Amino acid sequence: MTKARNTFFRLCTLALIYSLSLPLFAMPVQKRAGGLTEEQRIIHVLNRLGYGPRPGDVEKVRSIGLKKYIEQQLSPETIDDSVAEEKVANLDVFQMSTAELFAKYPNPGALLQMLNRRDGQQEANGQPSVTAADPAATRKMNEDNQRLRREQLQALYQKYDLRPAQQILPQIVTNRFLRAVYSERQLQEVMVDFWQNHFNVFAGKSAVRWYIPSYERDVLRKYALGNFRDLLLATAQHPAMLFYLDNFESVSPNAESNQANTRLQLLLRSGRLTSAMREQIKARQGISDAELDRRIEQMRQASQQRRGLNENYARELMELHTLGVDGGYTQKDIIEVARAFTGWTIADARGYRRVAAEVIRGDENRRLERLRRFSGVPDELDSGEFYFNPRWHDNAPKYVLGQKIDEGGIKDGIKVIDILARHPSTAKFIARKLCEKFVSDHPSDALIGRIAEAFSRSGGNIRATLRAIFDDPEFFAPENYRAKIKTPFELAVSAVRVLGGETVGGPAMLAMLNKLGEVPYGYQAPTGYPDKADDWVNTGALLERLNFAVAIASNRIPGTRVNLSRFSFSDRKQLLDSAIREILNNEISPVTRSALEKQLEKPLPEISASAEFPDRPEDAPKTSIGGGQAGKMNRQVRLLQPSGDPEVFKAVSLVLGTPEFQRQ
Repeated sequence: MTKARNTFFRLCTLALIYSLSLPLFAMPVQKRAGGLTEEQRIIHVLNRLGYGPRPGDVEKVRSIGLKKYIEQQLSPETIDDSVAEEKVANLDVFQMSTAELFAKYPNPGALLQMLNRRDGQQEANGQPSVTAADPAATRKMNEDNQRLRREQLQALYQKYDLRPAQQILPQIVTNRFLRAVYSERQLQEVMVDFWQNHFNVFAGKSAVRWYIPSYERDVLRKYALGNFRDLLLATAQHPAMLFYLDNFESVSPNAESNQANTRLQLLLRSGRLTSAMREQIKARQGISDAELDRRIEQMRQASQQRRGLNENYARELMELHTLGVDGGYTQKDIIEVARAFTGWTIADARGYRRVAAEVIRGDENRRLERLRRFSGVPDELDSGEFYFNPRWHDNAPKYVLGQKIDEGGIKDGIKVIDILARHPSTAKFIARKLCEKFVSDHPSDALIGRIAEAFSRSGGNIRATLRAIFDDPEFFAPENYRAKIKTPFELAVSAVRVLGGETVGGPAMLAMLNKLGEVPYGYQAPTGYPDKADDWVNTGALLERLNFAVAIASNRIPGTRVNLSRFSFSDRKQLLDSAIREILNNEISPVTRSALEKQLEKPLPEISASAEFPDRPEDAPKTSIGGGQAGKMNRQVRLLQPSGDPEVFKAVSLVLGTPEFQRQ
C-alpha cells in the first residue's frame, strides 16, 4: 500500500513538473517590446545585485532612487548591517583564528595520534603497533580497543570543553545563508558567493574546513569589492587554497633537504641501528621500542615518497583564476609558475601541534616544537598560518609568458601574481564571468570587450568594473530581464526573502540545500558551482526545487517559518491572484497561469529532507565520538508536520515552483 501511494505521488509530481515547468524552461527567452518599466528595472536590480526582493523592497528602492541604491550597494561599508550581524553573532567559528579553531574543534586524527603516543602506542594493551602503512592491522583492532578509544576521546572533549569538528561546516553554511537572507549589503553577499566559486575550495578535503572561516572572513568578504590583484594574492597565500590545491607541499627538487643527511639520520632511514643507539634514542626521547620502530618506518616512507614540485595550484591559477583556458599559456608556463610558488606553505597544516599544546602537553608538545624548528618554521607562527620556507624554494630564474622572473624568494610568486593580474586575457576572462553572472548566460562579445576595458583601465578595481556593467545598456536590455535561472542557493534564499520568512539556517536548511544541489564549499572540483541554466535544469533538479517550495510554504523546515496570512482568501482565484501578485509582481505567462489553475485541483507531492553533507568518506577521521562517525557529516533531518491552511500553502508553493520565480 505504501509503495503504491509513493508511486502515485511520484507520478503526480512528474506530471506537475512537465505541465508547469519543464517545457517553459526549455524555451528561449523572448525579447520584450520596448524597454523595461521602472518597476521592472527595480525588480531586475533586486534580483541581480541581490537575492531578490522582500516585502516592501520595491517601494523602498523607488523612494531611494534606483541609481542611488546601486551606488549604495557598491559601497557596502556605508550601509548599516546590524540586523545581519546580530543574526550570525553566535556562530563562534567566525570569531576565532584558525589556530583557535584547531584547538576548540580539534582534528580527531590529531587527538588519536596524541592518545596513541601517550599510551605507548597501544603496546600497553597487548596490541601490535598500528600505523598508517598497516591498514589491515587497523581493521583488526578489536572492539575493546575501539570502545576504549571512544571513552578516552569523550573524556578529552569533556575535560577540555572541546567541540566536534563536524560542527564547523554547518556554521559556515548557516553564516552564508543568514547573511544572504538578512543582509542589507546584498551586492557584497552576491560577490562573496561569486568569488567563493571562482576561487573554490572544497570543505570535504582533509583539513580545509578548518581554514574556511578565515578564508571567507579575511579574504573573500574583505576583498569582494576591492582590487582583483589584492584578492588574487590573498587567495594565493591563504592556507585554504594552499591546502586544497596541495601547494603547501610543493618543494623544489633541488631544494635543501629538511632532514640533514647525518650519520644518525642515514642509520635511522636504513634501520641499521645498534642496540646501544636504540637505547640512547629511547632514553633521550622517552619512547618505547614500538614507537621507535614506527618512526623509523615513517622515515623510510618519507624517503620513498619525497615531496616535489606540485603543479595543481599553478594550473588552476592560470586556467580558472586569471587567464582562462584559452589565455595563451603553455605547459611550460605551468611548470615555471609552480617553481615560483615553491616554499609557499603552512605552519602545522593539520593543526596537530595546536592540539598537542592545548590538550596533551609536556613531552609531546616539546617533540613537535623540535620538529617545527627542524623544518624551518618561524617561531612566531601559530598553527594554520601561511609562511614562506626559503629552504623549499627554487631559486633559479623562471620564465612566465615570456617574462623573466628572478626576484628571489617569495617575490618570485608575487611577481607572477602581478603579471597575471594585469594580463589582457585575465581582464577578458573576469569580464566574461561577471557578465555571465549579472547580465546573461551568453553575453555579447561587445559587452565583454567594454567591461574588460573598464577592468584594465581601473587597474582591476572590482567596484569600478561592476559599475561599468550596471551602467551598460545591455544590463537593462529587455531580453535580459528574468533571463537567468537561479542557482539552488539563490532559489532557497530568494524564497525565504519573498515570503518575509524568518530562519536560523541550521542543519535542516543545510540538508535542503544539499538536496537542491548547492552547499557552499561543497563542490569538489576547483571550478566551483556552475552559474548557467544548462547545469541546473533537469527533471531531478526541478523535482527538488518543487519539494523545497512545498516544504518552505508549509513550514516543514525546522528553524524556518513563514507567515502566509496575507494570502488567505476563501476564493481560490483570489488566493492564486494574491500569490502571483506578491511573489511574481503579476508577471506570469498565460500558459503558466493555466497550469497553476489546473494543479490547484490536485494533491501536492510527499517530500522528505534526508540528506548527506558533501564529504568524502576517505577524508573522514576513522573514529567515533558519542556513537556517531566523527568526520562523516551525515544528517537525517526530520521535517515538521505541515502547518497552516493547506489551500494557501499549496497555492504559494506552486507559484514558487513556476518558471517565472525560478528565473531572475
